[in-house]
Amino acid sequence: MPKGCLVITVSGLAGSGTTTLCRNLAKHYGFKHVYAGLIFRQMAKEMGMSLQEFQKYAEMHPEIDREVDQRQVEAAKECNVVIEGRLAGWMVKNADLKIWLDAPIQVRAQRVAQREGVSVEEAFMQIAEREMQNRKRYLNLYGIDINDLSVYDLIINTAKWGPDGVFAIVKAAIDHLYPDGDTGK
Repeated sequence: MPKGCLVITVSGLAGSGTTTLCRNLAKHYGFKHVYAGLIFRQMAKEMGMSLQEFQKYAEMHPEIDREVDQRQVEAAKECNVVIEGRLAGWMVKNADLKIWLDAPIQVRAQRVAQREGVSVEEAFMQIAEREMQNRKRYLNLYGIDINDLSVYDLIINTAKWGPDGVFAIVKAAIDHLYPDGDTGK
């Protein structure tokens, strides 16, 4: 692993495996794990709203997203941190490695259904609605198209590898960052 201060972002849509990867990275490297989704869920709970209700509320109250995103930017000022969030790759401009995890929506819906204890159909509908709302909100709030993956250094289809395989790919990327101190700049 390269020496020094590393900031890594992990982004992806619901059910793509971002949390699993981040937990594995934090455990293996001793990184701090900052999880934007958890911040968002905690805020929903504090407001006494379901995640879907809070999503709609956040659409009308941009300060919600700005608060979550600002916490990510602040966390990036620390060393050896992995920041998880849909916009983390966009918000943390100087991250050493920006990762996007993806999988077909059918695969993600199965994962979310299992995790949330709902039917695959219900998970599919929730994911589709949430992604549509998020895309619209990110475009309006920041001018960011979540479908634009150009800011990411590494894009992995997690339907092709299990958690151990995804971790191995990312570990190889981290361990080979900046060979001989050359950042290519």
